[in-house]
Amino acid sequence: MKLYTRTGDDGGTALFGGERVQKDNARVSAYGAVDEANAAIGLAHTAADLPLLLRTELLLVMSDLFDLGAELATPAGKDGALSERLDSRIDTTRITALENAIDDATARVPPLTTFVLPTGGDAAARLHLARTIVRRAEREVVSLSHNAPVRGLVIVYLNRVSDALFAWARLAAHSNGHGDVAWQAKKGPG
Repeated sequence: MKLYTRTGDDGGTALFGGERVQKDNARVSAYGAVDEANAAIGLAHTAADLPLLLRTELLLVMSDLFDLGAELATPAGKDGALSERLDSRIDTTRITALENAIDDATARVPPLTTFVLPTGGDAAARLHLARTIVRRAEREVVSLSHNAPVRGLVIVYLNRVSDALFAWARLAAHSNGHGDVAWQAKKGPG
């Protein structure tokens, strides 16, 4: 099978189920942003200074995001109902697992006392970048939800992933000896 099909050369693409839409469709933008977030998390996973305990967490999130992308690429039925055939991993159990991982990472670093810059070593910077891309994906999914049915847990999950990436970036920064790099507020006029 060839990787190129030429079916998208006109600016269109097929959703799961066969419906054709333009590539700038809100649904395509939403699952495309999730795919981009997944790739950014994959890049963070390759950082040499990534703490070992985060490698498994990132792999789980990447698998979740594949499922989430498939869910977003599947439009609701003609009756407006979301597909029953989707067996998504995105559920309250995964959200609770992320919250526990956030709490664990937060307990391993000093309390946050200021805004921190998105740096602190290679792994931390990559995790911060992934966090911002997940935030964009979340905005795209919220935008889609204004015009099409989207399970609320999808938005909650993306919100928790971005929180986890922040916590994990701080953990990576502290684990590799950089620590938090504090934002320096501008002092005085001018």
